[in-house]
Parts: sequence; C-alpha cells; structure tokens
Amino acid sequence: MKNPTPPRQAIALKYDGQQAPTLTAKGDDALAEAILKLARENEVPIYENAELVKLLARMELGDSIPEELYRTVAEIIAFAWTLKGKFPVGYDPDAGPVERDVTERGEDY
Repeated sequence: MKNPTPPRQAIALKYDGQQAPTLTAKGDDALAEAILKLARENEVPIYENAELVKLLARMELGDSIPEELYRTVAEIIAFAWTLKGKFPVGYDPDAGPVERDVTERGEDY
C-alpha cells in the first residue's frame, strides 16, 4: 500500500514592525495553494519550512507568534525584507561587517 502524501500546509504572517508577527492565514491542500497563489500574485516572499509551518499552524488566526520563535521568524522577515530591498531605519546595506568590542570583563555588547 502506498503511503499517502501528507497534506500541503501554508501559513501567512503579518508584521507591522511594531508588534510581534501575527498569524493571518492558515490552511491545508486547496486553501494552502490559494494562500501561496495570493502571495505570489502580490510578490510576497515565500519561505518553505515544514516544521515551522507545523508549529505555527497550531495557532489561532490573529495570535502573535510565541516568544520561542521570535528569533527564527525575525531572521526570515529580515531575509524577506532584504530580498525586496527594504532595510531597518539607520541600517546601511553598503556598510561592511561590524566588529564587536569585547570589554575587559569579557562580555560582548
């Protein structure tokens, strides 16, 4: 017997730059395809990560992402912004890497 193909899942997040990102859409199969189609039509970057989708799909629409996922989602949002040529206020995309100072106590800042 063939293993059934797992359902295709998609989620959509909204980030206003002020609050934690919120879940604005989620769905399986046909609804997932509709979410992805709408994203493509509106040139919204699509990031594929089945494990992250599985975690976020447990949330209710309108919920903010859990604090445990802030860093992961922030990295995805930052990458999506750079793809669209957007950068945070004060960020110079042409500047080289920033060197970190280490204080005498050995702490990074």
